[in-house]
Amino acid sequence: MKQINKISQIQQHTRRHFIQDCFLGLGGLALSSVLADKYTTSNTGLINGNNLSGRNPHYKPSVKNVIYIHLAGAPSHLELFDYKPELEKLNGQECPPSLLEGKRFAFIRGVPKMLGPQGVFKQHGQSGAWISNYLPHLTTVADELTFLKGVYTEQFNHAPAQLLMHTGSARLGRPSMGSWVTYGLGTENENLPGFVVLTSGGNNPDAGKSVWGSGFLPSLYQGVQCR
Repeated sequence: MKQINKISQIQQHTRRHFIQDCFLGLGGLALSSVLADKYTTSNTGLINGNNLSGRNPHYKPSVKNVIYIHLAGAPSHLELFDYKPELEKLNGQECPPSLLEGKRFAFIRGVPKMLGPQGVFKQHGQSGAWISNYLPHLTTVADELTFLKGVYTEQFNHAPAQLLMHTGSARLGRPSMGSWVTYGLGTENENLPGFVVLTSGGNNPDAGKSVWGSGFLPSLYQGVQCR
């Protein structure tokens, strides 16, 4: 009987009664949450006890943010900023045997014809960077750009090649570049993800969501897709 009366009394309490009677308890919960990151520490080198905060680095980083743009289906680098004079000489000729022997290709049959640059390349800036006329405005900031041309791959299909670009490996299971950046640099906020992903046209890359996955890192560092 006592238990029934107790339940009846609880059911008669409104939200107003709850806030009136329990506001000190709610304030304590909020205070503990606010102060938790400030006064807790961890042995893993985390700052303020926040998993997404930057870790104490060996050297003070100068990087604040990273924006990585992957244009699947964009014009080839051979048409934009990677000038190949020899390829221009071979335009329209049959592919040399040295480029085909011992190689596997996804869609090439027989001996294909070579296709040289379709754009007009010129050197720009003090660095003498080769940039085609397809990027007229980029030529004005040629000396502010860094072109990395020492990367190559033997992957000839889109999905493995995209995995390699984003994770450094053509096989599944490695953390993406964004996950590593978030792991190393952290984020300035506590309530929003430090690594967000935007896709265009409603289509995911051929390699799927693994290109922003966290791999063997904790799922905390996985990219959050914003639709």
